[in-house]
Amino acid sequence: MITRDNSLLLMIDVQARLLPQIRCAESLIAANAFLLRAAHLIEIPIVATVQYVSGLGPTHPQLQDILSGWDIAPIEKMTFSAIQDEACKHEILNANRPNVVVTGIEAHVCVQQTVLDLIEHGVFPVVIRDAVSSRSKIDLETSIRRMEAAGAVVTTAESLAFGWCHTSGTPEFKEMLGFVKAFDAVKRAAADLSPKPQS
Repeated sequence: MITRDNSLLLMIDVQARLLPQIRCAESLIAANAFLLRAAHLIEIPIVATVQYVSGLGPTHPQLQDILSGWDIAPIEKMTFSAIQDEACKHEILNANRPNVVVTGIEAHVCVQQTVLDLIEHGVFPVVIRDAVSSRSKIDLETSIRRMEAAGAVVTTAESLAFGWCHTSGTPEFKEMLGFVKAFDAVKRAAADLSPKPQS
């Protein structure tokens, strides 16, 4: 089971200059914001990374504002895999959480390499399908299949968050419902703007 007591949230490289080319970027930002708030609410450790900031820019402002409010500073790396960077590896593995929930971009590069390295280090990766993306559909879909075949679990942001919450009727659950409603609103707006299939 993936619970609040055995999870860490790892958000990989959701950076401002990358996002204009990323598929479903608005929904991706919303999913990451939702998971950050959910993890913080129920006291799950959070690690964020940024890749080559001078070239790719900082974390997206909306997500950076959330992290800054909790004094969480993204760790800059040059390696694609977060586990190949010593500072990132230390933060992730020393948390002693057997499940690492992975979000971010790009799915077929930094996310995939991190997930495969987590498996090599005996950590169980949980990839959040609506919180990862790439520039192209084929890269995204292929990377999801490869990570799942290698042993990662693939699920969605809302499914994971309700699993973390575990029960209804608590103050945490009521606050979580507010996060869900805000996330739903973004998803509906994004769906309304999507190209409609030709009849």
